Amino acid sequence: MKKLFRLFYTNLFLTNRLFGAVAACVVLYLLSFFFPWLGIVPDIAFYALLALLIADLFMLYRVSDGVFAKRLAPERLSNSDENELSIYIENRYGFSVNIGIIDEIPEQFQKRDVWFTTTLTPGERKQINYMLRPTRRGEYEFGFIRVFVRSALGLVSKRYNFEQAETLPVYPSFLQMRKYELMAISNRLTEIGIKKIRRIGHSMEFEQVKSYVPGDDYRTINWKATARRGDLMVNSYTDEKSQHVYCIIDKSRAMRMPFEGLSLLDYAINASLVLSNVALLKEDKAGLITVGEKIGSVVPADKNYAQLNKIMEVLYKEKTRYLETNMEALYITTRRVLKQRSLVVFFTNYESLPALQRQLPFLRRIAKFHLLLVVFFENTELKTLSEQPAKDVESIYIKTIAEKFAYDKKLMVKELASYGIQSILTAPQNLTINTVNRYLEIKAKQKI
Repeated sequence: MKKLFRLFYTNLFLTNRLFGAVAACVVLYLLSFFFPWLGIVPDIAFYALLALLIADLFMLYRVSDGVFAKRLAPERLSNSDENELSIYIENRYGFSVNIGIIDEIPEQFQKRDVWFTTTLTPGERKQINYMLRPTRRGEYEFGFIRVFVRSALGLVSKRYNFEQAETLPVYPSFLQMRKYELMAISNRLTEIGIKKIRRIGHSMEFEQVKSYVPGDDYRTINWKATARRGDLMVNSYTDEKSQHVYCIIDKSRAMRMPFEGLSLLDYAINASLVLSNVALLKEDKAGLITVGEKIGSVVPADKNYAQLNKIMEVLYKEKTRYLETNMEALYITTRRVLKQRSLVVFFTNYESLPALQRQLPFLRRIAKFHLLLVVFFENTELKTLSEQPAKDVESIYIKTIAEKFAYDKKLMVKELASYGIQSILTAPQNLTINTVNRYLEIKAKQKI
């Protein structure tokens, strides 16, 4: 009996409607002292309210499982993307109910307003969808689903607790990866800013013999096949395959800078995953190296089906470090792991020219054996400041300093180019598009 009373007490909530009705009864009792003609009206109102309260309690508590709720979530969430989750709710009462739902989402989202309301008729089922956008990789713990039920009277609310604690991992942006994958398969990368690059000459990777169509290169005519078929036939060539593409991700403190809730490391990780996937679709071999004050993970280049999952599992665990990048260790690792000339995409960040110059000797050594592409970031906040008009002396100083830093970034691009090192200076939100675009350009120009 005590346990039953505790269950009844902890799951019973009084509504504003009940408090309003009680307040009205109190006002009637007070007025009856000044207006005797009210007579027994306050008593009638009080007992009527009491009867309705008992009826409301009976309606809600005569059924122990009046509603059922369940969270429908994917096996994993995609970092930096809007992930759809759902709450399935079912009314098992014999009357319509008003429902409020609280889903205890992980603390990382810092949301306290996840409250859904709906009305269900007898036996009705609904699915309530909502979106969550994580900004950090790792494990996210979901808690209970709490459902508050009210009848049409609305005097009290009964709470149902559905224990559905679960932990969902947040992986690098695989939703973004799938979007680029579909576009790469259907050759629609131009729709998202991937420009077509004019092919210089043609590769020696033979694909097939096909019928001549106007516009084909006369130099590719296959005279033996033409003699057999009695019609002009040409050799068709395709991009060279099985070329090695390595993404090297800097995990030092320079990559800890935030932008729209994500660190620069997370942007680099998402771009690396997309680039690796596009490279595998182009039948190249994708590999990965992470580096901080020491070498982190190394995934040798390969193009088997499990390679992308292997890269994703490695990227899921990576975190920024607080020390400088050990470029000497990186150079030694590239000489040991990269067995042939490869495209090496180095994701890092430089905020000053001296920071680049400290690493430049090792970058030049890597570029001696491989095609090196250095990817670093624009400081969008400083760029915004440099574009704002100056209104007073202080804003002139701020604008001048911001323009100086922006100019230093452009000098870094020229400094790298002077040593034959390609580079991409990009805003974080454009990183993936610019990186994939440059990879396709390099493939088209046969530079690897």
